[in-house]
Amino acid sequence: MQKKNIEIWVGVFVAAGIAALVMLAMKVSNLAAFTSRDGYDVIAHFENIGGLKERAAVTVAGVRIGRVKSIVFDDKTYEAVVTMHIDAAQNRLPLDTSASILTAGLLGEQYVSLEPGGDEKFLKQGDQIKLTQSAIILEKMVGQFLFSKAAGEGKKDEGTAP
Repeated sequence: MQKKNIEIWVGVFVAAGIAALVMLAMKVSNLAAFTSRDGYDVIAHFENIGGLKERAAVTVAGVRIGRVKSIVFDDKTYEAVVTMHIDAAQNRLPLDTSASILTAGLLGEQYVSLEPGGDEKFLKQGDQIKLTQSAIILEKMVGQFLFSKAAGEGKKDEGTAP
């Protein structure tokens, strides 16, 4: 009888450990919410989304107000179309709100930051955000810096004729 009780408690402990690991994995992968919360979807077109992923945060003033619902490629405009699900409580975003893709920290994950405008009308289901700023790609910036340095030194050498 004593051995059976110990086996039951070990089984309960192992099951609780597995449940805790599943919850931790879901929290880390942004899958914590199984159900879709009430809200509305807005769309934004970006030339380059960098490493933006589905379920990335959508923020205003640093506060998460939604998540990226889907990312698709538009083969007519050659742009990324990002659909964002905004929480229902945030139903007073002006129609001229702008969207930028930013990075959390130097090497952190990317997210969409919304900057409210001053329009009297508000975004609603299916509206499109017109003003967007694409992600800053570190490799492009380094390449441009190196190219400008090389071009600058080439001009410097031309001016020093013997």
